Amino acid sequence: MGITLRDVNRDNWEAVIQLELPADQKNFVASNLYSLAESRIYPSMVPLAIYHEEESVGFCMYGRDDDDGNVWIYRLMIDGRHQRKGYGRAAMELLVTRLRALPDCRFVLISWEPENNAAGKLYEQLGFRLTGQVIEGEVVARLDF
Repeated sequence: MGITLRDVNRDNWEAVIQLELPADQKNFVASNLYSLAESRIYPSMVPLAIYHEEESVGFCMYGRDDDDGNVWIYRLMIDGRHQRKGYGRAAMELLVTRLRALPDCRFVLISWEPENNAAGKLYEQLGFRLTGQVIEGEVVARLDF
């Protein structure tokens, strides 16, 4: 499929912040600009650009939470022009493979707005299971390794 995860750097950060969700999805995920700023304040967060071949098509971010010590996937977004092509699933599969290789990472957590049915379905298909926990209005799921 040609999907890769790449570090966000001086060569691609502007392309990353120009990626946009459709209007009806904007309340599901913080903006990429906000996420990049957040990753500077919290160095444990790792921002990654999602590429299809040589085009930036999305963004994701993960890290070990300073409060609970667990590894979380904090962001996943695919630009509206590139949705429904399998890029989100491919990016998540790559990200999960990366997280499995982290030392002392026996599971990963993710959360999403309950109205975001597409995200919930994708995460469930990838093996995430709801924990019953709700944080700031978002449902939480866990994938055990």
